[in-house]
Amino acid sequence: MHKLATGVYYESRFAGVDVGLVVSKDDLFLVDCPLRFEESKEWLNTVSERGTVRYLALLDAHPDRVLGSRAFDVPLLAHDHALAEIREWSDTFKGSQHPIGAESDRLKRVTGIHRSVPDLSFNKSARIHLGNLEIQLQHRPGPQIGSIWVVVPAASVVFIGDCVTLSEPPYLGSADLAAWYNCLDVLRQGAMKSYTPVSAYGGPVEREDINAFARFLRKVESRLEKLEADRHPEENVDQYAAELLEDFPHPTARTEMYQLRLRAGLLDLLERVNYGD
Repeated sequence: MHKLATGVYYESRFAGVDVGLVVSKDDLFLVDCPLRFEESKEWLNTVSERGTVRYLALLDAHPDRVLGSRAFDVPLLAHDHALAEIREWSDTFKGSQHPIGAESDRLKRVTGIHRSVPDLSFNKSARIHLGNLEIQLQHRPGPQIGSIWVVVPAASVVFIGDCVTLSEPPYLGSADLAAWYNCLDVLRQGAMKSYTPVSAYGGPVEREDINAFARFLRKVESRLEKLEADRHPEENVDQYAAELLEDFPHPTARTEMYQLRLRAGLLDLLERVNYGD
């Protein structure tokens, strides 16, 4: 477990996304959870040595961060849009139905998805009091319409989910690129300049990481425009995915997964642009 500030940590050893922990005396607040049920149980056992888990926040509706929440018998928090999306899922999840280059693609059959439906949701913002500590939940659409940040003002730490990814590329198929740029601007300006942003893919984010990610999004826009002009976009999307992947150094063993993620994301985003949400 990696310490970010007093009482604020993240863990990067599980499949899926990096997960967060906020401690206030004997009360615990979790940010996302491991994908696999058994790893979520392991994470719960680990953090329970420090206190009692009071809440689990899901930073959006991506299955890699949602499915493992079935292991937690605590209130699940999410944005209204994430709640609406998860409610529409079948109670049985099969990763092979629409592969998007996610870790969850590998799951053959997951049941009991209703236990991952958030208990509490909000629209613009919410505040949670964990003992004497205030935790803020902020709606920050971009990677998804229901993306949120978890802000810990006392520690100057903000968990930003997929707003900036360092260790691997994001899934683009649910993106609002204009809103995504706005989130990057929020990180670079005003009060957030003094905060430590924490990515769900790679941990603490530096200012240059934000600038580099903005350049990546501009490349995404450029490739999307080319795909819009193509009569047969499927013929060129693999090349564009490979070009975008160059921004993310990674183990060779994960190249196929990441290229699929970018390919599926570009085509899904193109379909949304052409035919609406």
